[in-house]
Amino acid sequence: MEKNFIDYVKICCRSGKGGAGSAHFHRDKITSMGGPDGGDGGQGGAIILKGNKQLWTLLHLKYRKHVIAEDGQNGGSARKSGAMGKDVILEVPLGTVAKDVETGEVHFEITEDGETRVLTPGGRGGLGNAHFATPTNQAPRFSQPGEPGLEEWKILELKVLADVGLVGFPNAGKSTLLASISAAKPEIADYPFTTLVPNLGMVPYRDHRSFIMADIPGIIEHAHEGKGLGHRFLRHIERNALLLFMIPCDADNIREQYDILVNELQMYNPELLDKPRFLAITKCDLADEELMEMLRPELPEGVDSLFISAVSGFNLMQLKDAIWQRIDQE
Repeated sequence: MEKNFIDYVKICCRSGKGGAGSAHFHRDKITSMGGPDGGDGGQGGAIILKGNKQLWTLLHLKYRKHVIAEDGQNGGSARKSGAMGKDVILEVPLGTVAKDVETGEVHFEITEDGETRVLTPGGRGGLGNAHFATPTNQAPRFSQPGEPGLEEWKILELKVLADVGLVGFPNAGKSTLLASISAAKPEIADYPFTTLVPNLGMVPYRDHRSFIMADIPGIIEHAHEGKGLGHRFLRHIERNALLLFMIPCDADNIREQYDILVNELQMYNPELLDKPRFLAITKCDLADEELMEMLRPELPEGVDSLFISAVSGFNLMQLKDAIWQRIDQE
């Protein structure tokens, strides 16, 4: 799966040039010197992105470095317009962001199935000489050339769409939780950075309802500076409705770890702190009631929390209730 999950591609987009307008004059058996009847050139083909909810990765674009649209055709006689160049439509997963390589400017984001947005427009077709006839110049011998197409490099980035994003350091138990409450099968091992790509799981809830949970790869301190794979990981958190912070009960200092995680999100994008948060203290199959009572004063203030164990199932239904309540409010 890791090799197939591609969330970043860089492609060269070349749109089609517009066809030239025609400088033709009407001629037939009867008319030897008719007026201007040159048709317009056709519009050049564009590069278009289209949302497809069936896709979940940009893998199909990884090896397609150059995308080239057709040129528009030249205008003809009898005011016939040239054919338009064929557009190239690239289907992308929902949550795909298009950016300019040179400036880093964000052009748009595809969020709905079937949504289409023009990534690189084609050149406009030139006007035929019929458009330029005036009372003082009734036989213009000129027409407009077509506009050239554009050639520009674009970045496509994918932000995973999910209701709940799991936020925590490597080895905090995120993958174990996802595996225990959904049908997802993330790789799990007792060492950091087992998860290298986001895993999505559909979590069943009461009355046949469900929500989507994303196990996002673990954050490390200074991730906002791009340390490790920081920017790649943090990007996926932007699309989640609720952030579920996860810190193991055997952490040296739960409050300090929480503050570091919050700081990484704030440094990357302050708007992330506007999202609702919830804190799960994980791996509590290792703790008894007495230890949990001792840990309560250490918990950070201003965020609701719950002791859980994905291994024993301790408090998992209560966690789902808490998550659903917050998603429903959103």
